[in-house]
Amino acid sequence: MLKLDEFAEITVPSLEQEAARDLVRAREDARGDLMRARHRLSKMLLRQGILYTRGHPWTGVHDTWLRAQRFDLPGRQTAYEAAYEAVVLTTDRRDRLDAAIEAMAADSSYTPIVRRLGCLRGISTLTGFGLAVEIGDWHRFTGSTIGAFVGLVPSEDSSGDSRSQGSITKTGNGHARRLLVEAAWHHAKPYRVPGKVIRDRWEHAPAEARLRGHDGNRRLHQRWQAFTARKKKPVIANVAVARELAGWAWSLAVMD
Repeated sequence: MLKLDEFAEITVPSLEQEAARDLVRAREDARGDLMRARHRLSKMLLRQGILYTRGHPWTGVHDTWLRAQRFDLPGRQTAYEAAYEAVVLTTDRRDRLDAAIEAMAADSSYTPIVRRLGCLRGISTLTGFGLAVEIGDWHRFTGSTIGAFVGLVPSEDSSGDSRSQGSITKTGNGHARRLLVEAAWHHAKPYRVPGKVIRDRWEHAPAEARLRGHDGNRRLHQRWQAFTARKKKPVIANVAVARELAGWAWSLAVMD
């Protein structure tokens, strides 16, 4: 089987990579816990006919409004305080994990990759670090094969001359796939002059990576425009852009 090239090459993650993955996945768990805690709190208020209408939720002003809510029945007041406390504690846990990831991304073996990935829109330090530790050895792939690794290629049921493609396979690393899909939404917005946030990230990246990132941002927005012109559903267009975004991320990750 070795002579026939039937064996698939794998990469055994190091202890450092496993520890970094644990940190990233702990942060992802905290994100999910916070979303559920916020839903429980807001739906409890909604059951009582209380709706926040003063702007965006989960801001400082919204938090002041939440702390001002009072109920006549002791049982309901206690339940509300418990739900609010869960949001506060989970937010604090998420923020601590964010700080730990920021510190590791700034001073570790993943720092060069994270800074190069940050040249693309939608890939912040947290997203870049998550992709770096989840994928690990980027040199295992090419720009056209990494999409299959994260399950962003369409499934296929073809026979003879007929070709039938379905939804994406969703195989491989689901954590990396979620990060890419979320990052792809940023490329729907017009891209002309890089904004301050991405320019600040470019300050830490080499010139070649900045140029490559600029080309990628322009190309990915053009893809969004093409899908919009063809009246594709936004969710379908976003997945297609995410698949191409994976290839651009790979080109930056393997850049010497």
